[in-house]
Amino acid sequence: MKLLPVPLAAAVALALAACQAPAPHSTDAKAASAPPAATAATPAEADRFVAAVNQEIRDNYVESTAAQWISETYINADSEAVVSKANERGLARLSAAVEKSRRYDHAPGVSPATQRGIDLLKQQTALPAPKDPKKLAELTEIASRLNAAYGAGKSCRDAGKPETCRNLNQLSDVLAKNRDWDADLEAWTAWHDVARGMRKDYVRFAELANEGARDMGFANAGAMWRAGYDMDANEFRAETDRLWDQVKPLYTQLQCYARGKLAAKYGAKMPKDGTIPAHITGNMWAQDWSALYPLLQPYAGVSNLDVDAALEAQGKQAQAAALAQARKEAKGKPLDAAAIVAAQRAGDLELAKSFARRAEDFYTSIGFPALPAGFYANSQFLRPRDRDVVCHASAWDLNLQGDVRIKMCIAANEDDFRTIYHEMGHVYYYLAYNPLPPLFQTGAHDGFHEAIGDTIQLNLTPAYLHTIGLAGSARQDQRAVINAQMKLALEKIAFLPFGKLIDEWRWGVFDGSIAPEHYNAAWWALKRKYQGVAPVAARGEEDFDPGAKYHVPNNTPYMRYFLAHILQFQFQRSLCEAAGFTGPLHECSIYGNKAAGAKYWAMLQKGSSQPWQDTLRELTGKGEMDASAILDYFAPLYAWLQQQNAGRDCSWEGEG
Repeated sequence: MKLLPVPLAAAVALALAACQAPAPHSTDAKAASAPPAATAATPAEADRFVAAVNQEIRDNYVESTAAQWISETYINADSEAVVSKANERGLARLSAAVEKSRRYDHAPGVSPATQRGIDLLKQQTALPAPKDPKKLAELTEIASRLNAAYGAGKSCRDAGKPETCRNLNQLSDVLAKNRDWDADLEAWTAWHDVARGMRKDYVRFAELANEGARDMGFANAGAMWRAGYDMDANEFRAETDRLWDQVKPLYTQLQCYARGKLAAKYGAKMPKDGTIPAHITGNMWAQDWSALYPLLQPYAGVSNLDVDAALEAQGKQAQAAALAQARKEAKGKPLDAAAIVAAQRAGDLELAKSFARRAEDFYTSIGFPALPAGFYANSQFLRPRDRDVVCHASAWDLNLQGDVRIKMCIAANEDDFRTIYHEMGHVYYYLAYNPLPPLFQTGAHDGFHEAIGDTIQLNLTPAYLHTIGLAGSARQDQRAVINAQMKLALEKIAFLPFGKLIDEWRWGVFDGSIAPEHYNAAWWALKRKYQGVAPVAARGEEDFDPGAKYHVPNNTPYMRYFLAHILQFQFQRSLCEAAGFTGPLHECSIYGNKAAGAKYWAMLQKGSSQPWQDTLRELTGKGEMDASAILDYFAPLYAWLQQQNAGRDCSWEGEG
């Protein structure tokens, strides 16, 4: 995935799609259980209730996910209406089930498994439903409208001329592919202005979501989200702060080095307060600085890893082969323009599928099963030419029984190649826990789901890339190691503060500490605090810059990505130990190692059937999240950055 990215399949805004682990004793939520009934429920009655809920999820899941799939792969008014109604029905079912569960919640003698099922039921959606049917309908309509607005969003220089319109991918390409200050600012502003129209809807959305959360027994929607981690909600908030404190020193050194290089390029245009202008990070949200690597590369030309070039060459070969096949089938007749385009697209599709097959090979090499045949037939690998779609990469489980898919718009580049490995992590997690009851069919907590494929991405070492023909010699000197670590840090370490601040902002929106009239100011205060990133020009409250990020209008909780960036390194260290690897952590690849794969698969099979602390302990020997593996992995780069920044003031204004 691109840190995008991505709801757990179609879980976002669906009632019975994705659950998280419970926090039954949260000080941040109201008591979730009703007053005792006149006649106490028996354990057998509680068992039957949970079994009935599991069956209802199975019975209705296909409708909900199919509607969501259609709404993201065929964006129009009809698909928006279909998904809105499907979500409305699903949320109504969930609301009714939660209400019924109060009779059985913590009833005497209820088994731990049944009680866990009841706890998980309350965490079945990130979009809590108000009891009022009219407000429920309004909420689902707004949710669908926000999602569609993002997917179909375009910036047009002339509204009457469609050819002047640019979508998010096209505007993002401007930021990624050039270092022109003015061109980047224009593209950045164009997309952020698209989000303005979402502001009014989002204000009402937050009000209705909060009402739904209160109806379910929580103080607000943010409190409900934080209740999903098998710990007190306030303790969880403190836990995210602890993890950030572990990695902040490394981020600070990276930000300091990056701003120094950017200052050398842009001179007086750079601010004097230590912040980095948002539009020059190479990424629309400043969450991934990989595009800056040519500028920030420590040792120019010291690398044998040009994966982009290798993949571009493969793309050209695939198109050439498809054109040759089309000419062969034409039996000497010249191909018209339509036939040439069709052949080129066939080549693009074959290349995209080859990416998926390569990722599948990695997973099967460590003992995971082959993918179901329908995966390749039903997934979306390319952007369609005839309709709007949500290109944001995502993985899907359409029926809880093996109809797994990915949805991407793949291009011949390293970013999309690596994203496939991430999305396959979701897919294999689905397949591993499919035998469990539906209430247990999700990650140990939501960060686990995102971390599975990210962990595998860490195994795409120079040695592995050399093995599959995407890199030269696997031998690297220390300069090449620093280059490789810098490239990865611009993706992984640069992301960490961004991963934390999105939900910090939404928690404030939901609890009322960030009022609608301060939405944008609060957003940029958090970006300054955590990232040291700021807009170069003033952004007012008529703007809605949080809405420029997919996960806000799509209502996807984002802390999962921050946690995933912690867990993936913790997972990797444990898997490398299981594989018997004894060298530097950044050199480890478990490709082909069945012992590591067996340990990993065993974790995936647990789903959310037990507290995540127990699941984590079984894999790593430790029942708490630990960012120290990040420092182990990036130890060479951290030492190098400290040397480069010696004598510099690495703080910034507004840093927290």
